[in-house]
Amino acid sequence: MPAHSVHRLSEPDGDPEFGPWLAQASILVVDDEPGMRNFLVRTLGPRCKRLEEAADTQEATRKLDKHHFDIVILDNIMPGKSGVEWLAEQRAIGFFADTILMTAFADLETAIQALRAGAADFVLKPFRSNQILNAVARCLDRVRLQRENQVLRYQLRAAADQMLLRDRLIGESEAIMRVRETITRVAPLPTSVLLTGASGTGKEVAARSLHSLSDRADKPFVPVNCAAIPPDMIESELFGHLKGAFTGAERAREGIFMHAQEGTLFLDEIGDLPLPMQSKLLRVLEDRRVRPVGSEREVPVDLRFVFATNADLERLVQQGQFRADLYFRINVMQIHMPPLNDRGNDVYDLAELFMQKLSRQLGMPPVPVDAAARAALGRYDWPGNVRELHNLIERTLILGRFPVEHLVNTRQTPVDAADAAADSLADMERRHILGMLRETGGNRDEAARRLGVSRKTIDRKCAAWNV
Repeated sequence: MPAHSVHRLSEPDGDPEFGPWLAQASILVVDDEPGMRNFLVRTLGPRCKRLEEAADTQEATRKLDKHHFDIVILDNIMPGKSGVEWLAEQRAIGFFADTILMTAFADLETAIQALRAGAADFVLKPFRSNQILNAVARCLDRVRLQRENQVLRYQLRAAADQMLLRDRLIGESEAIMRVRETITRVAPLPTSVLLTGASGTGKEVAARSLHSLSDRADKPFVPVNCAAIPPDMIESELFGHLKGAFTGAERAREGIFMHAQEGTLFLDEIGDLPLPMQSKLLRVLEDRRVRPVGSEREVPVDLRFVFATNADLERLVQQGQFRADLYFRINVMQIHMPPLNDRGNDVYDLAELFMQKLSRQLGMPPVPVDAAARAALGRYDWPGNVRELHNLIERTLILGRFPVEHLVNTRQTPVDAADAAADSLADMERRHILGMLRETGGNRDEAARRLGVSRKTIDRKCAAWNV
């Protein structure tokens, strides 16, 4: 078998005994002995996603420059340069993958050298197949745990209120159905997507929908708010860094690009990305490679990019605050998230959803969304969009009633606002029910269904109003 063979299975068998991540792993075997390489290929090849071989450190270096590997299995004693020496050199120029060192000498000095060079584990030759499989499984579990912890950090930084909806776009309005249709069409494609719309319209929810409907759904979804990271830290956060790359860099660390490897990276508030970082991001989008701070090596990345902004990027380009070439690069497929005020009856569906979920979260009984509350919800223009509705429902649960006096449209004049605030709930209820009857052409059954009340209630109200 040639030393440069690539072994790839479209559907790896996997092996539950050695953890769930082995079937998704990419592994590089570096050993000058053909017999050992063949043994590792037979042992690991059917169980992992991709396996490559290298007969010496020079070939291994070339492969690292071209591909990302989750695990490197490295022989220590090879002609020319030992595995420990080569590993130490690679760590110094930007190599992050876990490495398992194979050695025929179980002495303390070799173990110390291996740890200093950055080996994650080592196995003593000769070894059985289950020994190397267990070593690989341990490394994969550790790497996955580290990355999941890092991803969780960024998810917790994201808007907490979006976590209620996750990957669900709620509503049946024409505006949101168009968004859902577009997401369904573009999700399976590798195309980058730019989500636009005012704050609180659900851009992160749309990004999660894109991820969940793509072929990367079982890989990480990493949300990053570009405006929330200090400018002097953002390069290190995104690209990672080597030990000693700057003051305070006491150890090497992978960046967000690597944490999202093979998954979806959601860069929110992309308009707030500093200009120097915009040029670096453009290069990542073009080359699909990242260079950690202090590194001499560019690391290949496999990512789906989704961007979001509530700013007018074209205006920022004209003002010189956003690179034109980056704007054209990310604006391949743009999806505009409609404001809540343009989504018709979706406000009622969202209010009911928030009411049920927040009542369980807060341990409080849900407050009925009666006709008066629906009238107030329907009249308001929601400048804060879905996020404002979420906050209103939470406030409602705390108070035990709908604070309809706060639902005064910001576009009204002071006199109009005072009149609206002075309206009685009965007046609001009457206007809303009659308005719904007009919308349905006098169909009381349909009006009752839309309002979420019984037909008898509609009949009783109409009789009281002599309608």
